[in-house]
Amino acid sequence: MNAALLAIIVLVAFALGYRFYSKFLSNVIFQLQADEGVPSVEFEDGVDYVPSKRHVLWGHHFASIAGAAPIVGPAIAVIWGWLPALIWICVGTIFMGAMHDFSALVISLRHKGKSIGEIAGHVVNRRVQVLFLIVISFLIWIVLAVFAFIIATLFKNNPASIFPINIQIVVAMILGWLVYRRGVGMFVPSLVGYAVLLGAIFYGGDFAQAFPIITELSITNWVWILLIYSFIASVMPVWLLLQPRDYLNSHQLVTALVFLTIGLVWLHPPVVAPMVNLAPAGAPPMIPFLFVTIACGAISGFHGLVSSGTTSKQVSVMTDARSIGYGGMMAEGYLGLLATLAATAGFATTAEWTQHYSSWGAANGLSSKLDAFINGGARFVGSIGIPVETAQTFMAVVIIAFAATSLDTGARIQRLVIAELGELYGVKALSNRYLAGGLGIGAALLLAVTQGGGQGGLALWPLFGTTNQLVAGVTLLIVSIWLKKLGRQVAYTLVPMILIGGVTVFAMAGNLIDYFANFEELWLLAIVGSIVLVLDIWVILEGMKALSSTTRSRT
Repeated sequence: MNAALLAIIVLVAFALGYRFYSKFLSNVIFQLQADEGVPSVEFEDGVDYVPSKRHVLWGHHFASIAGAAPIVGPAIAVIWGWLPALIWICVGTIFMGAMHDFSALVISLRHKGKSIGEIAGHVVNRRVQVLFLIVISFLIWIVLAVFAFIIATLFKNNPASIFPINIQIVVAMILGWLVYRRGVGMFVPSLVGYAVLLGAIFYGGDFAQAFPIITELSITNWVWILLIYSFIASVMPVWLLLQPRDYLNSHQLVTALVFLTIGLVWLHPPVVAPMVNLAPAGAPPMIPFLFVTIACGAISGFHGLVSSGTTSKQVSVMTDARSIGYGGMMAEGYLGLLATLAATAGFATTAEWTQHYSSWGAANGLSSKLDAFINGGARFVGSIGIPVETAQTFMAVVIIAFAATSLDTGARIQRLVIAELGELYGVKALSNRYLAGGLGIGAALLLAVTQGGGQGGLALWPLFGTTNQLVAGVTLLIVSIWLKKLGRQVAYTLVPMILIGGVTVFAMAGNLIDYFANFEELWLLAIVGSIVLVLDIWVILEGMKALSSTTRSRT
């Protein structure tokens, strides 16, 4: 099968989904109006609530949700064959993921920019709010620790990426100052800043050789640096670093998607992986684990946290939610598609692919998954005349930028979640953004350094996929209850909730059986996984009870 043809088929499906389905959701289900009030204007504070232009906010939102997960998920899921992965990415993105992100953004906009966890208290009850906030906090805790380790590993393995990533931070802060303090338009300066970033990529190797003291830092050193940086980023005004940096990252991401697409069309390589591979060595069963392995490329609970945690506080026009929420996930689905094709058509021969994916254990390592995308993507980009080494550095910088953006956003969301828990229990000190941010980063740092090499977060990473999808299911349940109260149709949110919730509970239960069977070695996963599953089932049962008893409200 030709990889370029597969890409075209999925792109056409995405275009139709955005044109018709998102319009239906916007006009009929959510009934968005351009003249509605929005939280960013009502509660503007210059720190979290900042009215933003649609294209700028789209860049922030897209870069925040497009972390490393839509790359590493498909890079291992293709072990079951390219067809199941592509079907799930295509159908999941259109009818589940994009709808989920869009609905989480809308419900937050209609609830003063509150997080989906806090909204659960308004829609269901306070007990559900507390339980859900705990699960959300746990999910972000893992994300912070693991994404810091991923970036640290990439810095260590690709030292040429250190210089351009740090240049990007400086450029972003200058851009934010120019736009929000000097009144300069963002688009043209951002292009200049992006040109500087691209130029820095070509000098990354020279920088690495000139400053060996930096390139010789250990992964643990980098984890410390990255998490301290994340704390600083989480308490800074959103306009100074997070938003302009994400906007720059969106330029980088669009460039990567364009280069990969042009290279894919130019090279039009055959897919060397099997169409379906139901019994790869050592792998768990495809159903249900495909649906939790590919999360961010199809549907992800973390996206709902971004939509309701940071994005909803910056939307300046209600109707922008469609292009930002639904459209942002469309772009991420396309990234997941390209990651799938890079991991199936980026190998020169079937023998090379078979060797890389000889078993679940061989292909499931972090380096194996990242290498599959970096090397496969570099092959696509290299086909249009860009030197392979430069292409590999560029792909590494793209991944690091994605992961760093998710790290920044996750740290800010964790700060807000801790503040919400403090408000619930009357601990006023937690409303201080420095204290709340420090507690969130401190916990992630403690998790990260509990094992050698800063990889402590990997001990709980096996729980990320299922926890992430359970959060997505609960988010859709909250939205369904809210829609029913308004007298709207709930099938479009409730059916996906039942599907993703069902397969995820099944997957989590299967994992727990394995963890308890090897309890002496996997006791931490067994205990923490059990707690998360109990909390989620508790929330779901209370939510379903609330849904069944809900009647239309006039408010």
